[in-house]
Amino acid sequence: MTVVTAPPKKASAGPTPTPRRTGRLRPVVRVLSLVAALGLWQLLTTLDVQLWLRFDQFPSVTDVAREFGERLGTAAYWQDVTDSLRRIVVGFLLAAVLGVAAGVAVGRSRWAADLLGPVLEVLRPIPAIALVPVAILLFPSNEQGIVFITFTAAFFPVLVATRHAVRALAPVWEEAVLTMGGGRWRVLASVVLPGALPGIFGGLSVGIGVSWICVISAEMISGEYGVGYRTWQDYTVIDYPGVFTGIVSIGLLGWLTSTVVELLGRRLTHWLPRREGKATS
Repeated sequence: MTVVTAPPKKASAGPTPTPRRTGRLRPVVRVLSLVAALGLWQLLTTLDVQLWLRFDQFPSVTDVAREFGERLGTAAYWQDVTDSLRRIVVGFLLAAVLGVAAGVAVGRSRWAADLLGPVLEVLRPIPAIALVPVAILLFPSNEQGIVFITFTAAFFPVLVATRHAVRALAPVWEEAVLTMGGGRWRVLASVVLPGALPGIFGGLSVGIGVSWICVISAEMISGEYGVGYRTWQDYTVIDYPGVFTGIVSIGLLGWLTSTVVELLGRRLTHWLPRREGKATS
């Protein structure tokens, strides 16, 4: 009689890192990655490296940091930041409200899909920045035109994400509310909007990023104030540290607004299951 034995288990090479330990290391890794990128930038510009890419014309990290520190103490810098943020907030909020409303209507109603769908699908592929001449002709001031460009940039990502999220909802949820005597508004408030929230905030996250791209471009083309306008002005007078100060400012402002949208999305969808330390960014 042959006795079959299980193969011996291999000894583990070392202790498995716990999720708590991994979570503590993540901020350190992120800071180190940023420091490494800045260190590489400083090294390439200090050595005036000229391979396929030319870093001899680039300002160093210390030059940009010095210029950035000086501008933080000026009223003009904060006025530019305030103007750009105001344009983003107004245009993005309009896009969020109207984009969600249009997405729900197109996703829920055949009449809305037939009436609005063809027009929206024709307009959607047009880059928002290509509408700058239209904004100049339509609106009496550059300020309103830039807000319009920002709104257009965010509107379509929110619309498309909302439409797909609404259409992906399981019909059984709506049928359950109707069975218990709920009406159409009850279905909308209890099923459609809560169920579509994860998809809606996905569209909002994309929309806020595209909004920054377009508002900066619009400020460079037809603006009078704002971070984009100031960055382009610095380029025209060959102030490269000023140009990179503007670029860094745009990156920080974009990161700040995207973080606000993400945190708001997590707060409103707290009922969703999450894998902490793995799915979060």
